[in-house]
Amino acid sequence: MGLNQTKDTPLYIGIDGGGSKCRATIYAADNRILGSGVAGRANPLHGLSQTFESIQQSTALALTDAGLALSDSRQLIAGLGLAGVNVPHLYQQVVNWQHPFAQMYVTTDLHAACIGAHNGGDGAVIITGTGSCGYAHVGEQSCCLGGHGFMLGDKGSGAWLGLKAAEQVLLHLDGFAPPTALTERLLTHFKVHDAMGIVAHLAGQSSSCYATLARTVLTCANDNDNDEVAKSIVVEGAAYLSQLAHKLFELNPPRFSMIGGLAEPLAPWLDSDVVANIAPVIAPPEFGAAYYARQQVAVQSITR
Repeated sequence: MGLNQTKDTPLYIGIDGGGSKCRATIYAADNRILGSGVAGRANPLHGLSQTFESIQQSTALALTDAGLALSDSRQLIAGLGLAGVNVPHLYQQVVNWQHPFAQMYVTTDLHAACIGAHNGGDGAVIITGTGSCGYAHVGEQSCCLGGHGFMLGDKGSGAWLGLKAAEQVLLHLDGFAPPTALTERLLTHFKVHDAMGIVAHLAGQSSSCYATLARTVLTCANDNDNDEVAKSIVVEGAAYLSQLAHKLFELNPPRFSMIGGLAEPLAPWLDSDVVANIAPVIAPPEFGAAYYARQQVAVQSITR
């Protein structure tokens, strides 16, 4: 059925775009989920064309899931929460995009995640997935930390863990670092036999490629392997995330959540007071992005 045949209009679509994937969810007026879709990465830092393609693909999948026509995107009000748009020129390029929606509102993935995690209320979040970053919004104050992108930051993230593991393995294979269980794990992972085999697989690759190694690092660091090299990598990354949390706590947020695929496995390595403050996420970042779009529509209707 077409969009004009549905009862709940207008419909909002919330889109959460990051270094590994792009999720889109269509919400009815009463916040019911009508359809969702997942496509490839959507971080403008890694390319605008890829970002726009992933947004369109995830939107198409969400429309299909909702039983709507692809042309119905023209009647959706979109909220986009994207990594990388904290860089001003990238934000402007996304805003200027000839998008397929009725209206489009853009904010950072951090802001959208924070809105969703606390259901529109004040709070703080740390995202630790492919990348890492922290955000807090309390009253009129907001604080954004990290999120500088792979190779320049993202400490404690999946990509950072994978990068550090690869560095240590290559040093070991060249005879400059102590033995580590990571060496055999990475050689097996890439189905190669030497350092250059690993280099061939990783040279020039994106953050998401390095992030696929994160679980291996955590496995080697845990008690079953108890690998000192892997453990030192995880300890360093977790220490940074704990510092990030303490910085956010300076704003006295009423709630704090951790989001991302590594939030749970890294929790045992964080400072105890950080873990004690973790509250469950109320809604996903896609909801936060849609909520943000609703807020902007409401503001515009008041100012008209």
